[in-house]
Amino acid sequence: MEIKAAVIEKQGEDFVFEQLKLENPKSNEVLIKVVATGVCHTDAVARDMGLSPFPVVLGHEGAGIVEAVGDGVKSVKEGDHVVLSFASCGECENCLAAHPTSCMRFNELNFDGKMEDHTNRIHKHNHAVSTFFGQSSFATYAVVNERNVVQVEKDVDLALLGPLGCGIQTGSGTVLNKLKPEFGSTIAVYGCGAVGLSAIMAAKIAGCKQIIAIDVHENRLALAKELGATDVFNGAKVDAVQEIKKITNGGTNYAVETTGVPPVVRQSLHALKPLGVSAVVGVTPKMEFDVHNDIMAEGKTLMGVIEGDAVPKLFIPKLIDFYKKGLFPFDKLVKFYEFEDINQAFADSKSGAVLKPIVKIS
Repeated sequence: MEIKAAVIEKQGEDFVFEQLKLENPKSNEVLIKVVATGVCHTDAVARDMGLSPFPVVLGHEGAGIVEAVGDGVKSVKEGDHVVLSFASCGECENCLAAHPTSCMRFNELNFDGKMEDHTNRIHKHNHAVSTFFGQSSFATYAVVNERNVVQVEKDVDLALLGPLGCGIQTGSGTVLNKLKPEFGSTIAVYGCGAVGLSAIMAAKIAGCKQIIAIDVHENRLALAKELGATDVFNGAKVDAVQEIKKITNGGTNYAVETTGVPPVVRQSLHALKPLGVSAVVGVTPKMEFDVHNDIMAEGKTLMGVIEGDAVPKLFIPKLIDFYKKGLFPFDKLVKFYEFEDINQAFADSKSGAVLKPIVKIS
C-alpha cells in the first residue's frame, strides 16, 4: 500500500514528506493506522548521529488503530486501539525473565533498520527504507511485530497515548519498576523534561517523602512542583549537592539522572546517602569517575536503565489507569502539532519551548 511518511534522507537533514510503499504484515505482524506519535529525543539523536541506516522513517512513540493482522496474531484484532513500543525478540534469557528492555537483540531490532526476519517493509522505488524501533510511526501507516503492540481501552484520547511507549514509560518505569523506592524514602530527579517529570509523578505515586527536582529552567521547576516535587533547585544558581544534603540530612536514597551531562551525573552520585542508588537514563558521553570516592567507599550504586525496565503490555495500561484516576497527569507535558509541522515540533523540543510534542498523523 501507499503511505505518506516523514523521511530523513541523510544524516542531520530535516524531515521531507514522501510517498512510500509499505508491504502487508507478515506472520505475527500488525498493520496500524497511525493516529499520532510523540517526538522523543532519541528520534533527534537518530537523525543527527545516524543510529539507523539512511534513508529512514523515524518515530517510535506511535498510537493508532489496528487495520489488519498477519497470520498467528492473537493479542489484537482489527479496530483495536493500541500504543506502539520498542522491539524485542521475546526469546532470549532477558526477555523470558521479563526484562525485554535488555533484550539480547535490542540494538539489532530497534536500530538496524530491518524487521525481525532481516527484511524491510518500507520501500521507495524498490529501494529499502529503514524501519526505526520496529515501527517507524512518522507515517500514516506502520507494520509492527505483535510484541510491539499494547492494546489500550477506547475511553482515553488515543492521540495522547503515544509517548507512553518510550519517554514517559522511561521516567516512570525507572522509578516504579527499577528503583522501587520504599514508602517515605527520598529521591532526586535531575532534569525536568518529559522523562524527569514522569519520574517525579511516579515518585509521588510510590509515596516518597521528599521528591527533589533539579533543573536550570524556572518554568520547568514550577511544573515539577505542581506535579509532586516537594523541593526544587535551579542548578545554575545553587550548589545542588550542598542544598540536597542540607534538606535531607545527608543525601537522598535514590536519584534519576535524565540529562546525560557528565557533571550532573556526578552530582547525582555525590548527593546520595551511603548505599544510595542513582539510575542514569540519559544518553551520556564518555566521562571519568573516582570509583573509590564516588561509588565504592560509601556502597553506592550507579545503574543504567533502558525504557524504564518495563514490560509494556503490563506497564502502559497501569499508567493509563493512574492517569484516569488523576494520579499521573502526563497530559500537562504535551503540545499537539499537525503532521506537516513535524520539523517545527522537533525545533520546539530542542529549544525547550515544549516538553513533549505530539504529532497528529490522522
